[in-house]
Amino acid sequence: AAAAAAAAATAAGAAPVAAEVVSAPAPMVRMANLCCIAGHAINGVAAIHSEIVRTFTFKDFAELFPEKFQNKTNGVTPRRWLMFANPQLSGVITEAIGTDEWVTDTALLEKLGPMAKDPALHKKWIAAKQERKKLCADLILSSTGVKVSTDAMFDIQIKRIHEYKRQLLNIMGIIHRYNEMKAMTAEERALVTPRVCVFGGKAYATYLQAKRIVRLVTAVGDVINNDPEIGDLLKVVFVPDYNVSLAETLIPASELSQHISTAGTEASGTSNMKFQMNGCLIIGTLDGANVEIRECVGDENFFLFGIEEPEVEPARAERAAGKFVPDVRFTAVMDTIKSGMFGREGEFDELLASLEGNEGFGRGDYFLVAKDFGSYIECQAKVDAAYKDQVAWTESSIISTAFSGKFNSDRTIDQYATQIWDIKPLPVP
Repeated sequence: AAAAAAAAATAAGAAPVAAEVVSAPAPMVRMANLCCIAGHAINGVAAIHSEIVRTFTFKDFAELFPEKFQNKTNGVTPRRWLMFANPQLSGVITEAIGTDEWVTDTALLEKLGPMAKDPALHKKWIAAKQERKKLCADLILSSTGVKVSTDAMFDIQIKRIHEYKRQLLNIMGIIHRYNEMKAMTAEERALVTPRVCVFGGKAYATYLQAKRIVRLVTAVGDVINNDPEIGDLLKVVFVPDYNVSLAETLIPASELSQHISTAGTEASGTSNMKFQMNGCLIIGTLDGANVEIRECVGDENFFLFGIEEPEVEPARAERAAGKFVPDVRFTAVMDTIKSGMFGREGEFDELLASLEGNEGFGRGDYFLVAKDFGSYIECQAKVDAAYKDQVAWTESSIISTAFSGKFNSDRTIDQYATQIWDIKPLPVP
């Protein structure tokens, strides 16, 4: 039309007008939208994830086809992650409830609930955990060369390395812990709850920020693990070449597990379920399956911190507007890293830059590490205090296992089969 108008103007004797060239975007098929129309069921993999899918990601489609939207919370198999991976604890459970049928009927684990205060069960439960910690300590020594004390709390975060999973928050919390310990007198330091902090996981080959996080973890470990003033009060290890076989040793030994993603970013997670089955307590945000795990075990048996999903976008807007003021403890950790105490001076400038500024690609702390830092540090102090009371801690550990049955993958698969796939079971020939 523009070209025709230009030609007409020229024919009429007017000055020629340049034709406007409009570049249309290449036609594309929106696969997710197509699936919403063509598919008969759309589901998330945890209650909060399904709610986000329904109210945000596919809000328009959910209004058009509300009957299509469902939730199917993920699960893990107790045969692999409890019976096979942790025969010590499995034996204690079978003896306590009087049957091994829990391996196919995890509702039977709830029989442990009324026994959670039983001193005899506590003794066996602790012994099983201690045996697994010794096996884990051997693995750490053989794979990293770091000798750790099995009297310390085993604090483990093993999962894919990604900014949203916030291994960076974990290691910055450890640096804060180290700074505090260095400022203490010897008498004050003796009262600190000892910890072995274990990281594991892999990053995509081209994901540079994730690689930098791994490098920071190892650099921090190099300093802390060789500090004679700290000794066995704090160790930091990154277990290399993480895989399922390593997980089968690490998970049964864990006493605290970190599932600390920015609220609203983790679809579900399944390692949190594996840790829960093995009597591990969780520190985490209200994200993914954490929400449902906390509902099952009770608020008092879950260490909760951080902002919730509806607060995330306002927090990012606050940052973009330049109104956010970071916690002084966060700033102190940033300064410690910048000082060159860990690695070479300037080695982590690109990583720290992601936590600075107000907005922009790779800037502005998109995953809100600074926003949640104060809450995280205060929650970790509650963990330290709780661990000192081993009777209460063991009771919480038993309750964690007792109410892990919901997260059996048998339940998940049955729900898919009956509510989505509409298939019937057949006997094995």
